[in-house]
Amino acid sequence: MFEPFPGNYVWNLSVNLALSMGAQIGEIDIANDLVREAARDGADAGTLEFLRAWGGLADRLVEQAREDVRLGRRFSASDKYKRACLYYMTAERMQRHGQEGREEAYAKMLDAMEQSIRLGERAVERVEIPFEGTSYPGLFVAAEKAAGPAPCMIHTNGLDSIKEMLYWTGIAQQFARRGISTLMIDHPGVGEALRLRGLAGMYDSERWASAAVDYLETRADVDADAIGIIGWSLGGYYAPRAAAFEDRLKLCASWGANHYWGKLQEARLRNEGENPVPHYWGHVMWVFGQPDMDSFMAFAPKMDLDGVVEKIRVPYLITHGENDRQIPIDAAYRSYEQATASPKRELKIFTRETGGIEHVSADNQAPAQEFITDWVAETFAEMRQAGGRAG
Repeated sequence: MFEPFPGNYVWNLSVNLALSMGAQIGEIDIANDLVREAARDGADAGTLEFLRAWGGLADRLVEQAREDVRLGRRFSASDKYKRACLYYMTAERMQRHGQEGREEAYAKMLDAMEQSIRLGERAVERVEIPFEGTSYPGLFVAAEKAAGPAPCMIHTNGLDSIKEMLYWTGIAQQFARRGISTLMIDHPGVGEALRLRGLAGMYDSERWASAAVDYLETRADVDADAIGIIGWSLGGYYAPRAAAFEDRLKLCASWGANHYWGKLQEARLRNEGENPVPHYWGHVMWVFGQPDMDSFMAFAPKMDLDGVVEKIRVPYLITHGENDRQIPIDAAYRSYEQATASPKRELKIFTRETGGIEHVSADNQAPAQEFITDWVAETFAEMRQAGGRAG
């Protein structure tokens, strides 16, 4: 993994995720120079300085984009807004809940995203998914060259990502090239659902996943008999949990296994393994709406796939990086070994030879995206040939 901040895994992870979304290394290197000393004090101490450095970079790009618009250079403006979006996103993600400037950075990120889509005429649609008396938002990317209703993958977030991050990684575009649509969602516990609507995370992910299926069934461009689900990071728990209890999901993929996330919290209390974000304990209590550590630690054990993956009766892919420093590789083997009812299960470990060895292949996402999207496309084709059943 590219490590501009030696010894600071959390900051390095953030930089690598930004690069996977299209950050320009020359731009972010200038911003990183402003915070290299702060990075030596650990993951938490200098995050406000990081916000100022990366947020300032994004602000400058926004001004440059506005000048491009004035000159009629829409596509150049769109690209600058894209990079501003992901720099705001990265800076905001690093902050503790309640940090001054965080809400402003998130609002700027949403605006930059909207401007980039509009000016660049990007093939993505913002949608609303009705859910238990309210709704949560998503981004829909349609399959390319579809002659009729197309298969669709619901893409869940993890603990600390957002739908815009999923979009900019490019996996939805990879699916689209293979004739598959994607619905990327800010489900309860992440993104707008958490920040702007107060929807906390929940262990029973089938609740919000079923709402996404309900929504997709209303779309004439989606094949309701070919809806699958994929999740990365903590989505490696959310997606298989949903597939186990929502029978309308026909396929499942874990981009990074997460079999026993609840139990891992005890290890993290002992400083075992790496955290995904700074200010970790405040973050998880915020995500799951828990008022204190005792309440969170009582809630966390519910996030476990023992007794769950055995109920998955659809094709199931599990991928994992051999050097994942957040989630032990044993989690991938355990999910695979227990998914005995799946008619087609596969475990793919990314190695130094293939690339993509870190958590959700943050060091090199191309091998993971290619493998996952090919596997999903091939499996949907097998299901179609078999009359709706794979294996």
